[in-house]
Amino acid sequence: MPTKSPLESSNRILARLSPSDFALVAPHLKQVKLPLRKQLETRKRPIDYVYFMESGFASVVANGSGRTIEVGLIGREGMTGLAVIMGADRTISDTFIQNAGTGSRITTAQLRQALEKSRTLQGACLLYAHAFMTQMTYTAISNGRSKIEERLARWILMAHDRLETDELVLTHEFLSMMLGVRRAGVTVALHLLVRAGLIQAQRGIITITDRKGLEEISNGAYGVPEAEFRRLFG
Repeated sequence: MPTKSPLESSNRILARLSPSDFALVAPHLKQVKLPLRKQLETRKRPIDYVYFMESGFASVVANGSGRTIEVGLIGREGMTGLAVIMGADRTISDTFIQNAGTGSRITTAQLRQALEKSRTLQGACLLYAHAFMTQMTYTAISNGRSKIEERLARWILMAHDRLETDELVLTHEFLSMMLGVRRAGVTVALHLLVRAGLIQAQRGIITITDRKGLEEISNGAYGVPEAEFRRLFG
């Protein structure tokens, strides 16, 4: 598939690159389909490719003492491989596709070569790394302070930001793993959001019916990282 120009790319990082910076990576970018559950990074293993998401989104998941919890989402606003940007070759987290989509990938070696040639390209990637770290910070705050329904509302809003539909295909079991809570807790939280008229939930599909209401019920758990991203990327 032909590589798009920066202005045509739906990936926010690629779209903001100058023509000269984009020219450094464009010959090496390969557009790929990203099916559900595709593993993009495996913890403690070398990172072979960096992906610039264009549609769908990926989950970054940490594992400790046999339990997993999501620490971040990556959609068309971002890229995988932040360890590479920081000078490392691997990460302690797993990254996999949670909602199928498309993206452009580049080998780690090719991206490193491009970064060495351009400080502005490196700066664009580091800006996103900062935005992602802000998201992770608020995930930690939310996990520690927010009620389950507030955390669930935040997660639904974050997923909605990265998709072009009001419908999310998710199971209670998967949500419980992402939020690090018991399945019964997710069920109760979903029922609360349904009763409030904010979502509809049936057969593994969540339909958003009142986004503003979800933002209100998130009780501050959602919004700060998103505002920081807008400040950095417009």
